[in-house]
Amino acid sequence: MSATLPTPGPSASAVVPALEVRDLVVRYGRAPGRLRRRASAPAVDGVDLVLAPGRTVGLVGESGSGKSTIAKAVLGLQAVSDGTVTFRGQDLTSASARERRAVAADLRVVFQDPYSSLNPTRTIGDTLAEPLRLQGLGAAQARERAVEVLEQVGLPGEVVDRYPGQFSGGQRQRVAIARALVCRPEVVVLDEPVSALDLSTQAQVLNLLADLRDEHGYSFLFVAHDLGVVRFLSDDVVVLYRGRVMESGPAEEVTQRPRHPYTQALVAASPVPRPGEQAERRLARERLGVGSASTASADPAGCPFASRCPLATDTCSTERPALRLLGEAQVSCHHAS
Repeated sequence: MSATLPTPGPSASAVVPALEVRDLVVRYGRAPGRLRRRASAPAVDGVDLVLAPGRTVGLVGESGSGKSTIAKAVLGLQAVSDGTVTFRGQDLTSASARERRAVAADLRVVFQDPYSSLNPTRTIGDTLAEPLRLQGLGAAQARERAVEVLEQVGLPGEVVDRYPGQFSGGQRQRVAIARALVCRPEVVVLDEPVSALDLSTQAQVLNLLADLRDEHGYSFLFVAHDLGVVRFLSDDVVVLYRGRVMESGPAEEVTQRPRHPYTQALVAASPVPRPGEQAERRLARERLGVGSASTASADPAGCPFASRCPLATDTCSTERPALRLLGEAQVSCHHAS
C-alpha cells in the first residue's frame, strides 16, 4: 500500500506579512527662521521593515532616532511623507478614514505611560468594552470578553468594576495590554511599554507579553531604547539612528555579534544586574571611542553617525552607506566587517 504524502504548506515567500514598511520617510514641517525655505531633515529617512505573523520586530535607538515616529506612522497618527505602510497587503498610507477604522480592531497599541493612557473617570470594564461595543457586541458579551482578557493578563476578573486610580503602575499597564488585546488583533504596536516601570515589574510584563504572543499568535512591533529589553522579546531587531537604519537582522545576530559601531555602543550601554559585568561593559564602551550624542552633527549627504564614529573617514561624511549583508545582518557602514 502506498503512503499518503502530506500536503505541502505555503512557503515562507508566500506568507503575506502582517505589517510591511517600505522606504518610509516622515518629515515634521519646515525648518524655522532664516532656514524656513529649506525642507527640514526627515525624522525617518528610508526605513524598511517586515513583520511576519506571530513574530516580534524590535525598533531600538537613542532618543530622536525615529522609532516612535515609525510607530505613529504605522498607526496613522503621523502623516507619511513618502514610502508605504502595508497591513495584511493593504496600503494604509493611501487609506481613507473609513478604511482606517475598518482595520482599527486588528491594529492596536500599548502606550508608554500607564498613568495617562487610561481615563480615570471610567471603570476598567467600560474602557475595555468600548471597542467591542463599536464592533456591535452587546453589553453582556462585551463584559464577558473584558473579564476574559483581564484574566489573560494576570488580573482577577472582578477588577472589571474598579477605576484606574485603584491600581499600581504595573497593574495599569496590564490593563492597557488587555485593552489592546480585547479585540483579538493581529498586530500590536508596543511603544516603550515597560520603560516607565521598575525593573522587577518590567520583567513580569515582558514575560507576560512573550507568553501572550506565543499562545495567541500576536505580531508585535516593539519600540524601546534598551537593546537588552529588545533582545528578550524580539525575533528581529532594527537599529535606528537619526531616522536611518544602521543595522537590522535576527535579534541574536544583532545583539551578540553587532557589526555597526553604533550598535556596539548600544550593547555596551545596555544595563545588566551584575556589577562586574556592568563595569566591563562601561570599559568596553570607552574603548570603542564612540562620541557622545552632544558631539553629533547633521550631514544629510553621508552617514549620520560619522561625527561620533571611531571608524569614520572622509568617505563617511560624503557618501551615504548602503545596507549590505554581513553575517546574517544588514549593516549600513562603509567600514564594518
